[in-house]
Parts: sequence; C-alpha cells; structure tokens
Amino acid sequence: MNKLNLSPEDIVNQQFDVAFKGYDPAVVDSFLDTVLEDYDIMEANVQELLDMIASLKEQVKELSEENKDLKARRSAFDLSNTTTYSSVDVLKRLSRLEEMMYNNK
Repeated sequence: MNKLNLSPEDIVNQQFDVAFKGYDPAVVDSFLDTVLEDYDIMEANVQELLDMIASLKEQVKELSEENKDLKARRSAFDLSNTTTYSSVDVLKRLSRLEEMMYNNK
C-alpha cells in the first residue's frame, strides 16, 4: 500500500511565505482546515476498511476450515451410506428368502 506524503500534523504545521500581493493567510488557513478535516476522515475510513479486511480474512480462514471439515464428513457419510444401503439390501433379500421358505412349507 502506498504511504501518504502528508500527515495531518504536516498540514497543520505548514507555513506559507507571504509575498507582496500574495494569498490571504486567513483564506489559506481556512482551506487547510477543510483539507485537514477531510484528511482525518479519510484516514479513519482507511483504518476502518483495513480492520474490515482483517476481519473478513479471518472469517474466510474459519469458513475454509469448516468447509474442509464438512467435505470430509460428507465423504465419510457417503461411504457409510453406501455400506448402509448394501446392508439394507441384504436384509431385504434375507427377509424375502425367509418368506419364500416359510411359505413353501
């Protein structure tokens, strides 16, 4: 990130040479006060955005870990479901065979 050339203190402490037919010092001071206020607001906004970025990066990290965990659980669940379906199928077939055997007697 690029560093700013001026700090709020630099703006406040800036002195201008007064030359014959130069700028009105009161107007320059008033303008610099406005610039300083905007600069302070901008600095606060930048800091708020940097804090927000840090928070969002932390959320991304947490959600990525949670996503990884959920994918691992899903894989384990998919494997166990396949086994469960096979076991259910075997039980159904055994039940049908038993019915057939008892009905034939």
